[in-house]
Amino acid sequence: MNTSNICTKVTVRQAKLKNGMISLYLDYYPAIRNPKTMKPSRREYLGIYIYASPKNQMEMEFNKDMRMKAEGIRCIRVQSLINEQFGFLDKTKQKADFLTYFKEKCRVKHDRWGIVYKHFSKYVNGKCTFGEVTIKLCRGFREYLLNAHQLKHTKQMLSQNSAASYYSTFRELLYHAYREKWLNENISEYLDKIDTLDTHKESLTLGELKKLNKTPCRIPAVKQATLFAGLTGLRISDVLRLKWENLRIGNDGGYVIQYRIKKTGTEDTLPISDEAYELCGERSTGTVFKGLSYSIVSYNLKEWIKAAGIDKHITFHCLRRTFASLEVSMGTPIYTVSKMLGHKNVSTTQIYADLNDANKRKASELISLK
Repeated sequence: MNTSNICTKVTVRQAKLKNGMISLYLDYYPAIRNPKTMKPSRREYLGIYIYASPKNQMEMEFNKDMRMKAEGIRCIRVQSLINEQFGFLDKTKQKADFLTYFKEKCRVKHDRWGIVYKHFSKYVNGKCTFGEVTIKLCRGFREYLLNAHQLKHTKQMLSQNSAASYYSTFRELLYHAYREKWLNENISEYLDKIDTLDTHKESLTLGELKKLNKTPCRIPAVKQATLFAGLTGLRISDVLRLKWENLRIGNDGGYVIQYRIKKTGTEDTLPISDEAYELCGERSTGTVFKGLSYSIVSYNLKEWIKAAGIDKHITFHCLRRTFASLEVSMGTPIYTVSKMLGHKNVSTTQIYADLNDANKRKASELISLK
């Protein structure tokens, strides 16, 4: 028998508490899937309490009123389950606050999500329910981003690449909302992405990386984390989250990192050099590079690059690009570099090979008329 066709039964039940009160809750059978945790659940506690032994008419009336409220919620839940089963719009979810949902997602995501949240909140004037999230609204947000000013530097326009990145994040949010059944259709499928423009992407030469190593940094942990990224290719999100328990001895006797990549959510094992391991400092517990955040790293990296006399616009991500470019220039196969970067597709890694000037120089000198 196909259990997916069985309508879930919702019953008001009660649990006696030690303080002489009774807690009312809903019992779902079969169990329903929690939209936030995606785990099956049978109970939903309502936060409604009644007297176990009412002493007077007032307490009896109170119990009667609270039971009616619990029954009202039960009816709403039954209606929601039926609507969801037959694909009708769920009015309860439609009225839920989309901005609150967005803000909750920002807490567990990259800093960019917070920026996109602020832009979207500005676009909808601080008010938006799930029922108002339509294809028209989302396409309008695309146009907003293409013509918006930066939040911090209000006189400067958003670059097209920033707009593309922000809209990609917003479409990912919509997909999450659809997967968690807050939206009844995958709106992101109907939205055109914003194309990115080719830009010059900076990286460091091996000489510049060595120069950085010799230059003092105001916050030593920033220096250690940055150089560590240059020797491993890890993203800043993974470097900041790296814990000592992720560092261990591999089967070949060398050091490896076993971790879950934050951007993709996939598990990976990355061999690292002894030199990279030494940058982690004395083995301890908890996070490896303590006391760091995106803002602390970003601000101090800029000062440190300037102190080293390097006239380039270097962000933390440039260290990942540096790692890839140096590996390619030193003859490491592109497939191996792709695996070390945690890419799912070699074509993603190919951009680092395309950026490698040393290889281009060698290629340019292969054909000679002399």
